[in-house]
Amino acid sequence: MGILDQLDTRGKLSELAPDVLPSLCEEIRSFLVSNLAHTGGHLASNLGVVEITVALHRVLDTARDRLVFDVGHQCYTHKLLTGRKALFDDFRSFGALSGFPKPSESIHDAFATGHASTAVSAALGMARARTLMGEDYRVAALLGDGALTGGLAYEGLGDAGLSGEPMVVILNDNGMSITQNVGGIARYLARLRLKPQYFRAKKVYHKIVDPLPGGKRFDRFVRRIKTAVKDAYLPSTFFESMGFAYLGPADGHDVHNVERLLKIALELRRPVLLHLVTQKGRGYAPAEQNPSDFHGVSPFEVASGRSLGQKETTFSDCFGQTLTELADKDARVAAITAAMRSGVGLSGFSQAYPERFFDVGIAESHAVTMAAGLAKQGMRPVCAVYSTFLQRAYDQIVHDVALQELPVVLAVDRAGMVGEDGETHHGLFDPVFLCHVPHMTVWCPASFAELRAMLAACLRTNGPSALRYPRGKEGAYTACHLEPTALREGKAITLATYGVTINDTLAAAELLAREGIDAEVIKLPSVRPLEDALVAASVAKTGRLLFVEECVPEGSPGQRLYAALAQKRRFSFCHLHVGDRFLPHGSVRDLKTMCGLHPEGIAAAARKLARGAGGLVEMPMRISV
Repeated sequence: MGILDQLDTRGKLSELAPDVLPSLCEEIRSFLVSNLAHTGGHLASNLGVVEITVALHRVLDTARDRLVFDVGHQCYTHKLLTGRKALFDDFRSFGALSGFPKPSESIHDAFATGHASTAVSAALGMARARTLMGEDYRVAALLGDGALTGGLAYEGLGDAGLSGEPMVVILNDNGMSITQNVGGIARYLARLRLKPQYFRAKKVYHKIVDPLPGGKRFDRFVRRIKTAVKDAYLPSTFFESMGFAYLGPADGHDVHNVERLLKIALELRRPVLLHLVTQKGRGYAPAEQNPSDFHGVSPFEVASGRSLGQKETTFSDCFGQTLTELADKDARVAAITAAMRSGVGLSGFSQAYPERFFDVGIAESHAVTMAAGLAKQGMRPVCAVYSTFLQRAYDQIVHDVALQELPVVLAVDRAGMVGEDGETHHGLFDPVFLCHVPHMTVWCPASFAELRAMLAACLRTNGPSALRYPRGKEGAYTACHLEPTALREGKAITLATYGVTINDTLAAAELLAREGIDAEVIKLPSVRPLEDALVAASVAKTGRLLFVEECVPEGSPGQRLYAALAQKRRFSFCHLHVGDRFLPHGSVRDLKTMCGLHPEGIAAAARKLARGAGGLVEMPMRISV
């Protein structure tokens, strides 16, 4: 039996002899590589924090002490050490273990975190609650230095340092976020890595000078020079100026020293920043050599690191290729992303036009406002951000872009369900919050051909526009319609939708046709403006409308369409959506089935609506399927 199998309780981990800890860390790495080779997940980042997490669990009782992860995808070792090893077999599948901290899953998960730069603020709130409620527990936040490219991290650090609250911020400095870090803070952290060399030189100096006659006086004489030299290499650290006691930088893979430093940090009873230098992908050669490629992995071959999945062109790939082609023709086109160059398909653009490509780090709000500045001065910026992360820039979209009617294009990647990353990553809210913004146009391509045509249209628009498209490949629908279009004619019921949901809706219409239910299928190319004339004409004929979308219900395009049509006529209406909830993790297929948004679910709802005994109704019906 391995060491990991024996760790059923934190007590056993704390009782392990120090000399077995390196073996435990290697066993954890082997487990993560072999298991994620089958299930997929965030590999490189978790390989880099094994020793840090083991040391944290040696000094903290996470059932009571609060350990907040930033971002949450580096929590896998934490889950292994808190009794969840047996649950990794179907990791991140529907109904199984989540890939992010989840308080509903375990008492050891202090806070749900899936977006970067949040940990210090959350941990400070917990520390203040402890003080106000007269309780006694320790608080720690573990963040990657990629989080320090986001402004919220600095807001939290500035407040935490001055608060005086006892807490420890562990900076996991691997020089990477998903791709290599950008910006001044990355260069600053690189300079801080000189600190061990400085202190070694200091020890040598005292060993030579102190025994000499008059050594004390000589030491005072040279102290001013020494201080000047120190300041040249180590200015009063950024963290110390915020009020933190600063420890480090130290080797984050020396589990014994990390444990020792954590104990020192906790004993100081004040805000402490512990700076640990790590290697992303540590212990697995393919991940060490290509940490960005192994940040998030699908199933792969352990021996070679080769992906077992077949590479297929995705909407992100199509977007990046098309934008590069459009940039060939228009020197005003620029691309912006927030630490997601490869994720949003902009690697090719960044190589072709490095002077027009801007990776701003994990700083979505800054990305949008910078895009506004570019647009104000005549450029045509395209800001490519995942839907779930674009939520962080809502104020900037409203205040800095739309208010001035600036021609900023928002490329909204990962729109709709995204699968195994779960609640924190589904793109289910942008059809609501974008469509409420004045002057905004929101396109919803359902095919690569539509994405190309709509992106070109966005760049011709003299105002803000958004192009929302899903994760993954193209479906059965490959045509291109930039106007509302009836893809299938019928008289029994109208089925309407937008984006790639058209694929399941058309499949549902086929199922209905086999039962003799003739459904008319209408695809909308955009949700703002939400053109209702064709749908209204169809509903006048069928008297029944089923609207299907991967979106929350309140304020959704489906609700808006019903409100517009209900002013003109009475008709039966059913609205299929994801529900007023956060969707869990799982495959997109499983999630669609859960929500009734798969072909069989859509057909079942349409069948009930088409064969309903009642007359026409004025209020929307939500039919359970």
